[in-house]
Amino acid sequence: MKSWKKRLLPVCISAVLSGLPVSAYSANYVFDDLLVEGLQRVTSGEVYSSFPIKPKVTVTKEELVAASKQLFATGLFDDVSLERDGSLLLLVVKERPSIDKIHINGNDKIKDEQLEAGLAQSGLKEGQIFQRVALEQVELDLERMYHAQGRYSASINTEVETLPGNRVVLNVNINEGDVATIRHINFTGNDRFDNEELMKRFELEPKQPWSLFSSASQYSQPKLQGDLERLRNWYLDRGYLKFNTDSTQVSVSPDRLDIYVTVNVTEGDVYNIREIKLAGDLVVDPDEILDLVELAPGEPFSGTKLENTREAIRKRLGKEGFTFANVTSIPEEHDDQTVTLTFAVSPGKRTYVRRINFTGNVTTKDEVLRREITQMEAGSASTDAIKNSKVRLERLGYFKNVQVETPRVPGVDDLIDVNFSVEEQPSGSLNASVGYSENSGIIFGAGVKQNNFLGTGNNVSFSVNKSDSVQKMDISVLDPYFTLDGVSRGISVFYQESDLEEEDISGFSTDSFGTKMTFGYPISETARLGMTVGAENIKVHTGDEPVAEVLDFIATEGDQHTAFKIGGFMTDNRLNRGVLATAGSYQRLSAEVTIPGSDMNFYKIDYKGRYLHAFNDDFSLKFRTDLAYANAFGNSNQLPFYEHYFSGGLGSVRGFEANSLGPMSTPTVDGDDPSAFGGNVLIEAGIELIYPLWFIEDRSSLQTTAFIDAGNVFATKCSSVSENCTKGIELDELRMSVGVGLTWLSPIGPLDFSIAKPINDKSGDDTQFLQFSIGQTF
Repeated sequence: MKSWKKRLLPVCISAVLSGLPVSAYSANYVFDDLLVEGLQRVTSGEVYSSFPIKPKVTVTKEELVAASKQLFATGLFDDVSLERDGSLLLLVVKERPSIDKIHINGNDKIKDEQLEAGLAQSGLKEGQIFQRVALEQVELDLERMYHAQGRYSASINTEVETLPGNRVVLNVNINEGDVATIRHINFTGNDRFDNEELMKRFELEPKQPWSLFSSASQYSQPKLQGDLERLRNWYLDRGYLKFNTDSTQVSVSPDRLDIYVTVNVTEGDVYNIREIKLAGDLVVDPDEILDLVELAPGEPFSGTKLENTREAIRKRLGKEGFTFANVTSIPEEHDDQTVTLTFAVSPGKRTYVRRINFTGNVTTKDEVLRREITQMEAGSASTDAIKNSKVRLERLGYFKNVQVETPRVPGVDDLIDVNFSVEEQPSGSLNASVGYSENSGIIFGAGVKQNNFLGTGNNVSFSVNKSDSVQKMDISVLDPYFTLDGVSRGISVFYQESDLEEEDISGFSTDSFGTKMTFGYPISETARLGMTVGAENIKVHTGDEPVAEVLDFIATEGDQHTAFKIGGFMTDNRLNRGVLATAGSYQRLSAEVTIPGSDMNFYKIDYKGRYLHAFNDDFSLKFRTDLAYANAFGNSNQLPFYEHYFSGGLGSVRGFEANSLGPMSTPTVDGDDPSAFGGNVLIEAGIELIYPLWFIEDRSSLQTTAFIDAGNVFATKCSSVSENCTKGIELDELRMSVGVGLTWLSPIGPLDFSIAKPINDKSGDDTQFLQFSIGQTF
């Protein structure tokens, strides 16, 4: 061995760090060269960069000690020692091992990814230098994680397995244990309310026989903190201004499976409101601000009402453009247990909108979104206008989700951007069918409906059916912004032709063609007035087995009619979304009447109403009403049978076959069964409970309901040849059903399912347990 490798005067890092004297070194020394021994993975360059002593430079003992500390502080080495041989300085190091693998075993309640992230944050990661101190800290941290879940019996055991090449494998063995259950919750210091009353504010509860099916008795620290906050708010809402939770003791049984909780409280006295004051720069009329205050002199103080008032004032100031207004409440307590509340208003600068941006609209054009925005660029920012813009986008029905953010413009304190983020969803459907009939041959059918055609916001629908006996075509286009101020215009054209010589058709069929134009005008943010003008020509064909009512109508009114119609409508749409709404209301009242020049004189009045009350984000109650009435007037004796209403099926009274309810026809051939003939009065209603499926996380495209449907069709006048028609409206003839339904905006289009059981079906009713409709988007 070379002489410089003889360890003549070793200085171990332990001695250096402990501050022991290193007398073997002279007070000053110059080394001609510096050598490193013991390196495996660490490069000599890393050592030299961390060891500040350079050759040919005079150093002292203190500088050598400091240099050794600096090298050890890199964490790369378990030991560092200095050795000298003449003019050479030798650094002898022992590298810390590297982590080759980390195995985590026994975890179920906390995922591997979470544990690995926690280990990496502590410096324990495959390929990194192993530090035992970090491993010991990780053991404590993991135990705390499980304790926070109430798993006090959890234990963590780690093993370090040495591999060749100065490498180690870390085995983290976890015994998660069971969640400790609460045996008892006790309150002390509560004089005004007993323990039973206070326990009603807690989600946590002592273990009960039924706790097997509930997690309420499983202790966790976050749950307890949430319960304590609810208890505090409950006291504050009753005027206990000085209520305080003094301390909380949580005791664990020796087997770590039972928890005993004691909550020590100070209730204090009930404080009533003495006076309400305002301070600061109010910006708006003080009386208007005072009208927003939910608290009143003489009544008990309420924390909830206090916060509601602050939020209402902030929103009111935001409406004026003070987006970042600050409203604080200053309670001044008095000896007579009253409190004077002062609301201090600091509006800050009026905020203006620099830009309005949209993201996520891959198909929908920007201009379609911008015309729904009531907040203007370069104008003062209004929280009401921004919120209303978001609601208008949601009502379009084009988007699964709409979010809005209002970040400040960097470097400016009075400018914001308004960023709308949308997630598009299918807004159209495509239906196609191919069939075969022995008499008709091959039958083709196709239908297209798109509420956002090519991203323009226009509603376009087209359908065609063709066989040897029937040809049908339907085209309609609606432009909701025919003019810039929101006047809508719709045009539809339809045509149908039946060739009875090609097919033996029983009953009746019609050949018809016509057109219709619709105009709508907005009269408020949610309401719209409109009018319709149309013309239609209908020719009735009878088959080999027509029903008596059709023959009687043709004999009286003829088999071909031209009708010119004019109508009007009013809609008020306050739903929170265009599809799968959960809150708000919708109403539509429409009327249509034939005008002079028509072969038949009749009118129709329809009303549709929807009201949804949201209890929270998950549950809503929906009320539905559909009413309609039609009748003939003037020289016409009866309403054309092809204008009748029908009831039953999806969107109507579920559990009964589509269009199967109401007055029945009178067959002219012995042995034929009567079929639904419809009527001139429609009455339908329903109640639905909208509820979530707990195992579905994303519920924005799925809605499940439990419903009660009721309805039927009636005739106020029956044909003289009818044998199965009962005249008049008899409410005891309303059919009812109960069931559950599901609507899913799937990637292939909207799917509707219902399972329903009729409650009061009668003999001859056509019932249907499962009903569904499927549309495919394009």
